[in-house]
Amino acid sequence: MKNTKKLVLAALFAALACAATMSIRIPTPGTGGYIHPGDAIVILSGIFLGPVYGGLAAGIGSAMSDLLGGYFLYVPITFIIKGAVGFLAGKAFHFVKTKGIPAWAGVAAGGIADIVLVVFGYGICEIVLYGTAAALGSMIPNLAQGIGGLVLALLLYPVLSAVPDFACMEL
Repeated sequence: MKNTKKLVLAALFAALACAATMSIRIPTPGTGGYIHPGDAIVILSGIFLGPVYGGLAAGIGSAMSDLLGGYFLYVPITFIIKGAVGFLAGKAFHFVKTKGIPAWAGVAAGGIADIVLVVFGYGICEIVLYGTAAALGSMIPNLAQGIGGLVLALLLYPVLSAVPDFACMEL
């Protein structure tokens, strides 16, 4: 029964990541990308579902938003980068919790992983796709997106932790 619940919650987080990514789009110059609030859900996926389920939910949901939004070239890139963010957010949160450090620090660690992977992961891919100038131009908006995701995740974590079905899923 617990695996079924985790699978259902993973599907929910994937859908939330997709919807949050597509809900608000602020266009960025150079690469045709956009800033969005989906990174908060990507971070929280890892925290509430653990590294494996969280990584898969984050990667699938974020890649689905690229697929539905017409960013076909980015689907595999996003799956890998956002999946890695969900995975590392889950690992970081688990590490912090086992050390007795406050939970918010684990959420922040997941947010830092998001910032690093999004800025440099997309930056490397965009150097190949668009050249160095365009990739460098997208790094500041990606940094802003990562910081926004970290702040939103910190704000949403206590709310979701209060929901019994989510609280029991934490590592």
